Amino acid sequence: MTKQESVNFIINTLFKLYPEIPIPLDHKDPYTLLIAVLMSAQSTDVRVNKITPLLFEKADNPYDMVKLTVEEIREIIKPVGLSPMKSKGIHGLSRILIEKHNGKVPQSFEALEKLPAVGHKTASVVMSQAFGVPAFPVDTHIHRLMYRWNLSNGKNVVQTEKDAKRLFPEELWNDLHLQIIWYGREYSPARGWDIEKDIITKTIGRKSVLNEYYKKKKS
Repeated sequence: MTKQESVNFIINTLFKLYPEIPIPLDHKDPYTLLIAVLMSAQSTDVRVNKITPLLFEKADNPYDMVKLTVEEIREIIKPVGLSPMKSKGIHGLSRILIEKHNGKVPQSFEALEKLPAVGHKTASVVMSQAFGVPAFPVDTHIHRLMYRWNLSNGKNVVQTEKDAKRLFPEELWNDLHLQIIWYGREYSPARGWDIEKDIITKTIGRKSVLNEYYKKKKS
């Protein structure tokens, strides 16, 4: 297949599998989404979705959040990991939202990335899922699959994002990045990978990846 044929095959397959695309992190507005995404760093969406209700019961907006101490936030979110850094980030960004943005989550990459503990990926998720702005947040699943599908060199997530944006139509970015995440979890995981279920990689995958897979299966 040519690169464009591979891209078309991916798009068609993903839209057949996921005509309706659930949002992985539970939230009710841009603020709760921002907090949930921040908490999801090096954690799982399942774990975060168990903890956010406990936090949001006490504070689901920046004005209530700053009434909590960093230590109180840390105690609640401890199960998601990295709680010292995340609790400081949550408290700090909530204060900045009040002081500089009238308590609202800003609708720009630049403003979001200036907030404590908010990197480019977090900002991209908020911009795409909360505000509908085209973005292509790259997580471990997307990074892995873009390499397996021979669409990126796998060097780093910055390059993977550039390649994804170059190859896929902008109007599909917000759907595709979620569809690829779900596909990675269900059909092309890092561990316990069964290529017979992974129709996309089996069809268009990088030869070195496929050879390595079959080599391991034989040994």
